[in-house]
Amino acid sequence: MNKVIIFSAPSGSGKTTLVKHALETISELQFSISCTTRQPRGSEVHAVDYHFLSPDEFRQKIAEGAFVEYEEVYTDKYYGTLKSEVEKIWNMGKVVIFDVDVKGGVSLKKYFGEQALSIFIKPPSIEELERRLISRDTDDAETIRIRIEKSEEEMSYADQFDTIVINDDLEKAKKEIELLIRNFIA
Repeated sequence: MNKVIIFSAPSGSGKTTLVKHALETISELQFSISCTTRQPRGSEVHAVDYHFLSPDEFRQKIAEGAFVEYEEVYTDKYYGTLKSEVEKIWNMGKVVIFDVDVKGGVSLKKYFGEQALSIFIKPPSIEELERRLISRDTDDAETIRIRIEKSEEEMSYADQFDTIVINDDLEKAKKEIELLIRNFIA
C-alpha cells in the first residue's frame, strides 16, 4: 500500500527541522514539494523547497484539478499539493512526506485516510513560539504578530491529527517522530 506522512504545525514549531531529520534518517521517505504563491524566503529555491507560482498560475492548476489539496491562506497566498508530485514519489517506491499548514494537513488526512499518518507538532507555548519566530529573523514585527494570532487558531486543530508531538526538547521530538514513522511504514 502506498503511504504518506503528514507534518503540520503552527509556524515556528520546529516542523521543518523535524521533517528534515526524518528525511535524513529514514531512507524510505521522499519529500513532497508543495506549490505556493508566496515569495521565496532566505535561500529557498524553486522546485527544491517549493514550486513558486503566480496567483494566476495557481488558479489555473486549481481549474485543471491538479491538486490533492490546496488552500488560500491569505488573499492570493495559496499553498497546495500536486497529484503529480505524489504519484511521482509513489512510482519511485517511496513514502511521501508532507510539510504543510494545519488546514492542509487535515485535508490530506481526509483524502488519504488509512494510507496517512498525520503528525501535529506543538510548540511548548505561544510565548516560546513568538520567541522562535523573532530569533528566526525572517519576518517583520507585523508578520510575526499575524503568525502568532494564526498559531492560536491552528492549535485548535491538533485533535484532528493521528498524533501530537510536543517540541519542547528537539532531540526527544526527533526520536519520537522517528519511532512513529518507522512503526507506521513497517
